[in-house]
Amino acid sequence: MNDFVIVTDSCSNLNDNQITEYGVTMMPLRYYIGDKEYTGFVDGHQTDFAEEYMRLRQKEKITTSLVSREQCDDLLLPLLAEGKDLLILAFSSGLSGTYQSIVNACEDYREEYPDRNIIVVDTLAAALGQGLLVYYAVQMKRQGKSMEEIAEWVENNKLKLRHVFTLDDLFFLKRGGRLSGSGAILGSLMNIKPMLHTADDGKLYVTGKVRGRRTSIEKLVDEVATTGIDMANQVCFISHGDCEADAIALKEAIAERCGTKEFVVNPLVPVIAAHSGPGTLAVFFLGDKR
Repeated sequence: MNDFVIVTDSCSNLNDNQITEYGVTMMPLRYYIGDKEYTGFVDGHQTDFAEEYMRLRQKEKITTSLVSREQCDDLLLPLLAEGKDLLILAFSSGLSGTYQSIVNACEDYREEYPDRNIIVVDTLAAALGQGLLVYYAVQMKRQGKSMEEIAEWVENNKLKLRHVFTLDDLFFLKRGGRLSGSGAILGSLMNIKPMLHTADDGKLYVTGKVRGRRTSIEKLVDEVATTGIDMANQVCFISHGDCEADAIALKEAIAERCGTKEFVVNPLVPVIAAHSGPGTLAVFFLGDKR
């Protein structure tokens, strides 16, 4: 069995420590504020995102781009040249062209490196939902599972990975065109907090509305408690849009109600926060279905 590398992109929302601990190769997506380009990384390490969130709160527009062919070449070709096979877990095709861009590049790489095995998985996931799939892939690799076995598990289980979240408002999703359905009108109602999820097509949909932030957090806890499988023995991932106190409150409420012991809590990377905005609060876990 050839040695293989797990590759993902920065929409997986993994932090520096996790990238190092998991031993994954990270492909940063670029984003732009005015005429300045960012990746969220400096000298290979993540920045603190303080500037980006400050500017988002001022309603400045952050534009994002998919992974380019140049980035694919720079990151993936050296790994193939070293004799590594590649398992690539990519950002949802329902939200970005990143998956297709990687697929197109890898078609050429297979011709150049016919002895290498390259598998590209459309996770249909975002933020720490994608990150949670990477986490499970890493655990399976440590257990000695083959690249093919891991890819098959991800394909078979990705539509059981629940993505449930709430926003302060829908301004950013509406502006970025990331919201499907007619639910965008909810954002104009005073103190109404939309509840959303990522569906089987990898796109975002409004599932309901509640009044007030506290109620929206309680609703997230309800979703975990009623649709999660054996949450006492699951790891639960939480992403937040620069609202750490709310994320910790959500974590503690899930732990108390569901007995969950293991959590990961990360701030949203700007390439995601640009479309969801400050105040986003999302929880990711396994259920019977999305």
